Amino acid sequence: MKYEIKCSVCGRKTNNPLDYICECGKPLQVYIYLNFEIEKIKKEEFTVWRYLHVFPYINKDEIVTLGEGWTPLVKASKNLYFKLENLNPTGSFKDRGSTVLISRIHKLVRQKKGFITEDSSGNAGASIAAYSANVGLKAKIYVPENVSGQKFNQIKYYGAEIVKVSGSRNRVTEEAQKPEAGKFYIGHVFHPLFRDGIRTLAYEIAEQFKWQVPERIYLPVSAGTLLLGVIEGFKHLKSSEIITEIPKIVACQTMQVSPLYHHFKNAPYTPPKKITSIADALVSVNPPLLEIMVKSLREIKGEVEVVDEDDIKNCFHELARRGFFVEPSSAVAYAAYKKQFKSKQVSDNQKALVILTGNGLKTTL
Repeated sequence: MKYEIKCSVCGRKTNNPLDYICECGKPLQVYIYLNFEIEKIKKEEFTVWRYLHVFPYINKDEIVTLGEGWTPLVKASKNLYFKLENLNPTGSFKDRGSTVLISRIHKLVRQKKGFITEDSSGNAGASIAAYSANVGLKAKIYVPENVSGQKFNQIKYYGAEIVKVSGSRNRVTEEAQKPEAGKFYIGHVFHPLFRDGIRTLAYEIAEQFKWQVPERIYLPVSAGTLLLGVIEGFKHLKSSEIITEIPKIVACQTMQVSPLYHHFKNAPYTPPKKITSIADALVSVNPPLLEIMVKSLREIKGEVEVVDEDDIKNCFHELARRGFFVEPSSAVAYAAYKKQFKSKQVSDNQKALVILTGNGLKTTL
């Protein structure tokens, strides 16, 4: 057996790649039973598909790719590096999940004469819309009423049908999941194959650092797909004996939207009635993967950090003045690194990596 898709809680298995949640209501997860092998990397392939050998459920003839992955690793100072995920085809790291998910399910959906639905605050919706367009798959994207104009335009011009939903972010999900003839919901937060595609980021980081991974990695967290995908990738590298230690993963949140931080610290959290943070891609106040995030972070001895609005704004501007134009949500991770550097939780003798997740051209600032 090369892989399984099963419930992260009750262990019930599924053979249907269109399933996005277990019968018990808990999230599904992909379990890979193949070792990562450096010798099997497709060296001539500069996309996430250079790691095809550890995606046993993908038929190489059905791959849908826009050239995602193998994003630049840039040295920013003595021991600080940036991973430029903002330079993926649709402008965010979400393309890693979309290429894997759409590659696996597009043929099945067409055979059933169906269409797909996704709910998103912007970036994932744009990404799913782009990959669906590339392979001629009909997509309906459900978005919050106040979705960023730039992200809305992306989705529109990729040709997807857009449904604006008023109310909470949870209401957007509910509308996208409502039964409808021919509809197949593949929401990126829930679908295990989307999260599974994100583990390619860990492989890339390790390879670009010549298999000597940095001590600390900072990444922004909202729904948790980036965090969980990166953790799974590094766990896979360690179990395959490619690396000896998993980096200290620091999950970064805004003070306004910080359910993971508070849950991780066993502290009560009251979400704001209205989110006003400039980090408008980090809006999940009650993420469905919260328990899994906490469990996964604790298993690898990770950390959670929060930053305030002034620090986010300052870091957004600082990054831009250094030539890195990113979404304010990306600046959250850089702000967390600077906060910990100032408090001496990280020193300039430790290699640290900040993942810049989204393109600044998407921001409405």
